[in-house]
Amino acid sequence: MTTIWPGDRVERARRRAVASAVGLSTPALFFLLALFAVPLARLFWLSIDDGSFAPYGKALTGELYLSVLLDTFEIAALVTAAALLLGYPVAYFLATRPPRWRVMGLAFVMLPFWTSILVRTYAWMVLLGRNGVFNRLLLDSGVIDAPLPLLNNRTGVVIGMVHVLLPYMVLPIFNALRKVDPNLVHAAEGLGAPFHAIFRRIYVPLTIHGVVAGVTLVFVLSLGFFITPALLGGGHVVMIANLIEQQVREFLNWAFAGALSVLLLGATLAAFVLVQRTLRLRIGGAP
Repeated sequence: MTTIWPGDRVERARRRAVASAVGLSTPALFFLLALFAVPLARLFWLSIDDGSFAPYGKALTGELYLSVLLDTFEIAALVTAAALLLGYPVAYFLATRPPRWRVMGLAFVMLPFWTSILVRTYAWMVLLGRNGVFNRLLLDSGVIDAPLPLLNNRTGVVIGMVHVLLPYMVLPIFNALRKVDPNLVHAAEGLGAPFHAIFRRIYVPLTIHGVVAGVTLVFVLSLGFFITPALLGGGHVVMIANLIEQQVREFLNWAFAGALSVLLLGATLAAFVLVQRTLRLRIGGAP
């Protein structure tokens, strides 16, 4: 008669759980493989269809293409900074409101997800034009003497992108703020700490993970934007996605478009790792 020790039972249960998890996740893994890995492999194959890496050399040495890539990262950084400056106060306001007002505020934050991005972009074209709502209000009130250039430039593109991506910044920070223990804030207030000290020593360290998530989401999504720069930029603001579309639509240069896409993917992954490491270093050094 074989004796089964409790440790053996635990090990067998663990192995059965692992096998069950692998069996359940295998279909999903194959689905993700077909949905992501195969198209990426096909994209890379397109970029070296003739067996040459010349498209990569052209993309990495051409002044125009490097300039577009740099502009893309600059716009993504501006959008991320603007979304953080606007999103943190909004998230703080929602997290500190009563439940009824919180639900209403979250509904307004989620409202952009219920509207087509194309419709929202056209709405911004109406608002930001020379005879748009903003310029008309400023002109009629005497604040300015001539219409402000808010459209067909980087300003309009940043405004439109921030509007689309702001919920991706608000929601992670809101979730982090909801987990902050109110007793810590009350104790700091009872000891006479001013709000800026409470914000710096309590809110920032305890919500930095939400900030990391929001910054990463907004920055990475900004790198691949296409519709908003195409419409609000008016052809004067070209991001890497617009350049890829132009290579396919106008020049039918699939190899070069594939090389640009692969470089964009690599740059996005590198930016993701850099943002994560930078903000984690800040977390480690936070008081």
